[in-house]
Amino acid sequence: MMRVRPAIMADLDRLVDLASGASKGLTTLPANRGILETRIADSIIAFESDVDGPGGESYFMVLEDTENGKVAGTCAIYAGVGLSKAFYNYKILKITQYSHELNVTSTSHLLNLANDYQGATEVGTLYLDPEYRKDGNGQLLARSRYLLMGCFASRFSEIVMAEMRGWQDKDGKSPLWEALGSHFFKLPFPDADYISGVGNNQFIADLMPKFPIYIELLPKAAQDVIGKTHDETRPALNLLKKEGFRFSNAVDVFDGGPCVDVRLEDIRTIRHSRLAMVRNLVDRNKSMSRHLACTIALKGFQSSWLHMQPINRDSVDLDRDEATKLGIKPGDQIRYVTD
Repeated sequence: MMRVRPAIMADLDRLVDLASGASKGLTTLPANRGILETRIADSIIAFESDVDGPGGESYFMVLEDTENGKVAGTCAIYAGVGLSKAFYNYKILKITQYSHELNVTSTSHLLNLANDYQGATEVGTLYLDPEYRKDGNGQLLARSRYLLMGCFASRFSEIVMAEMRGWQDKDGKSPLWEALGSHFFKLPFPDADYISGVGNNQFIADLMPKFPIYIELLPKAAQDVIGKTHDETRPALNLLKKEGFRFSNAVDVFDGGPCVDVRLEDIRTIRHSRLAMVRNLVDRNKSMSRHLACTIALKGFQSSWLHMQPINRDSVDLDRDEATKLGIKPGDQIRYVTD
């Protein structure tokens, strides 16, 4: 059985191993023991804190195989980005000009440096061990974040966003970086991407052009990748689209990867979930169906696929073995996804 739970310090060694195997483009999961240790410590504080609105909290969770205790994946929620450190992206603007003398209309597109997402909630750091990319584990890992937000909506922003990795060639080069960023930062693309990924973004404001950039003046190769997702990131983007996330006309300042967002209340997993009381724990039978579900305590939050039989709108019977592994008892409340 697989479950998602908050990361703890005992996970650190395994998280370093996972990060070492992850793509270099996943900059929020660096193979850096010190940074990962800090991420876990910050998350522990967040899960234990009493807050009434989104701040700088980060909720770092792992996917665990309960049969052997192996940590097989990661995901995270950043409650309010850009509050302590600026969160930059390029906003794509469209301008239309008309000349009466020539009777010509000209339409241009601009990249404008912005921090429109200040205060928004970000979902990210989604990584799953290749060995476990089966049996709905990817959905469990990704959607557990929305169940947590559904249970504790006041802790998060009304707007939820995700920043996708942009397209790169087989050598890891970004056409947009080569055409634009490299002229201002004097750093290799992986270095700049890593520095930004671990939260140090001031250099973007210090060095990036302050005025809008005409996209039409960039090389064709750079134009073509603006808003284009990296091949390895498409499955994650597809999961986000199923939840209602849409392209927001904003892109990453380095590789042009798209930013997508949605109102928290419109996230599909949240809209299609409900609270229910556990009536009984029973042996699994043919009338049961599998649903994504979670406990509703913040500290000790857990989610998993659970076999259940809804009794009415407000109560369910659960598979005894699965519920026991999560410590769920009759009389407890859970939140589960109805479809």
